[in-house]
Amino acid sequence: MKAQILVGGFGTRLRPLTLSVPKPLVDFANKPMILHQIEALKAIGVTEVVLAINYQPEVMLNFLKDFEAKLGIRITCSQETEPLGTAGPLALARDKLADGSGEPFFVLNSDVISEYPLKEMIEFHKSHGGEASIMVTKVDEPSKYGVVVLEEATGQVERFVEKPKLFVGNKINAGIYLLNPSVLGRIKLRPTSIEKEGFPKIAAEKMLYAMVLPGFWMDIGQPRDYITGLRLYLDSLRKKDASKLASGTHIVGNVLVHESAKIGEGCLIGPDVAIGPGCVVEAGVRLSRCTVMRGVRIKKHACISSSIIGWHSTVGQWARVENMTILGEDVHVCDEIYSNGGVVLPHKEIKSSILKPEIVM
Repeated sequence: MKAQILVGGFGTRLRPLTLSVPKPLVDFANKPMILHQIEALKAIGVTEVVLAINYQPEVMLNFLKDFEAKLGIRITCSQETEPLGTAGPLALARDKLADGSGEPFFVLNSDVISEYPLKEMIEFHKSHGGEASIMVTKVDEPSKYGVVVLEEATGQVERFVEKPKLFVGNKINAGIYLLNPSVLGRIKLRPTSIEKEGFPKIAAEKMLYAMVLPGFWMDIGQPRDYITGLRLYLDSLRKKDASKLASGTHIVGNVLVHESAKIGEGCLIGPDVAIGPGCVVEAGVRLSRCTVMRGVRIKKHACISSSIIGWHSTVGQWARVENMTILGEDVHVCDEIYSNGGVVLPHKEIKSSILKPEIVM
């Protein structure tokens, strides 16, 4: 089987982290976002993953070459010279995806994190005999999204309603698809959206089916949702494989700590924290609802909550960092500094407090 991951653009919503690496390589729960997907695909027997990409393809490929060998899966690139939306990339990679076997292929949006029930999706796809299957997820506020209206008993999709004013349903497109090769024949090589143009046509012919995603789902393409996604992911990890989570008197709730990280005396860590490789957390530090990426040093008695600390940054003694502060790569927050929602670009030193959310160039 084959799969395509829609990597796409510049990752502007996750700046300043995406100023250092393309968005799919930003760490989430101590490994690059895209690796969560590639591992899930590999686990159900996918042999080749095609990345649809229009930004820094060489960085992505060089990085993923290591994983090709480790995971034993082929990773190739289909490079767009202009942004092609979500359907154009399928046409561009037609020759790679349609290999004459007639097997369906997966398409995933690279921002989506979930439990990836791909095996169940294959069974669902075979059972209904339609041309395409999409995952849908239930949300509390459907008016912010495109809603998928479906027949509950069979999962057959009736129509799509974009940002409905009146309630028509609470299931939205979860960005995970399983498509027959015949779908490729419907798509032209031009900037086009499979959600707006491709799927409604297939639905009109009663050949599109939706499976409700079990477990959690989050689009982690922006900081607030990234932090929420980490909480959901760690909750799910607790249920599936709690041995991977940290434990001890200094840990509260779900915390993921890389084996090479060092944690000092008298810290209190959690809930919903990920600490990456090579990090040093000194004595008396308080961490909650945050991600601390590779090579970060957090000095004594610092307090960090609801924030993302980028690679190789340092947070000074008695500093307080909170309210969706995002430090890019190699940012140095001096001792006793307060950051309230500061978004700090890479290689900066912060010598005075950030009292209200702002971007620090």
